[in-house]
Amino acid sequence: MKSVVVMVLMMMMSWTVFASSSDSQQQLPFIVAHKKVGLTKLKSGSEKVSVSIDIYNQGSACLGMVRINYINRMILAGSVILGAENCQFRRTAYDVMLTDDSWPSDAFEVVSGKTSTSWERLDAGSIVAHSFTLESKVKGLFHGSPAIIKFRIPTKAALQEAYSTPILPLDILADRPAEKKFEWRLLVKYGSLVSVISIVVLFVYLVATPSKSGAAKTSKKRR
Repeated sequence: MKSVVVMVLMMMMSWTVFASSSDSQQQLPFIVAHKKVGLTKLKSGSEKVSVSIDIYNQGSACLGMVRINYINRMILAGSVILGAENCQFRRTAYDVMLTDDSWPSDAFEVVSGKTSTSWERLDAGSIVAHSFTLESKVKGLFHGSPAIIKFRIPTKAALQEAYSTPILPLDILADRPAEKKFEWRLLVKYGSLVSVISIVVLFVYLVATPSKSGAAKTSKKRR
């Protein structure tokens, strides 16, 4: 029992040091942004680039409550079960600004939407999305950058920054193998003709080929 108490006290001290060094991070909303890009080759000879960005405010972790929950479970259950179901501060991000200006104007042209936008606020647990479309006629491999999200919180004067997930290199106007598609138009146009020919061939085959029973009767009569 004494060893358990000593271990708990040591963990309390270590958690206290860790929490005191992270107090400033507890005040920040936890912003998660996912950037997705899709390519579509157009008949005009250009490539359509569809960009979508989802931004989610997960809230901020309460390390102090995690520490208390951790110790309580250690004492009551005698095992380490770290739970954070009640460990979320409701942190709202204000003046949220999204910027994705990693598309050079000499290679990409904006044809729909804007590469930047803003929201007045983003409450904890809420999600917003933004999308825009580009076109490119420059062939080659393009390495994009993550989008930048800036936001404000009441407890800090400086703007806070977050970044979206990166994207894989884009092979613009690459020579992709053509997809094999079934030609339904040919079936509609020549389907009836093929059916008639098949019926005629089957009829000729049945008339020209004697049946097995008839062949057996003929052989008996000859005997």
